[in-house]
Amino acid sequence: MSQPDTIPFAAPPFALEAEVARLIVTVLHLENKPEEIDPAAPLFGEGLGLDSIDALELALAISREYGIELKSDDERNRRIFASLRALAAHIGAARAR
Repeated sequence: MSQPDTIPFAAPPFALEAEVARLIVTVLHLENKPEEIDPAAPLFGEGLGLDSIDALELALAISREYGIELKSDDERNRRIFASLRALAAHIGAARAR
């Protein structure tokens, strides 16, 4: 019998959130564990406390890891980087295209 064609599937949203959390912790050398990042908490300011330099480093890492270009002058950046959940959703949507 031959194998049926496999259909690629997207990782569940929570799996992508965990993956992006690991990327954030690794790239930015955070002391937090990936599972300690609240997916709904802000990444900048009172949340995780990231700054603009962190955003640049993270955008470069996302570009390398996922092939998704995040431009510094994109008016959607505030929404994209609002939280881990928002960032993972953006990456997931961009990969699905």
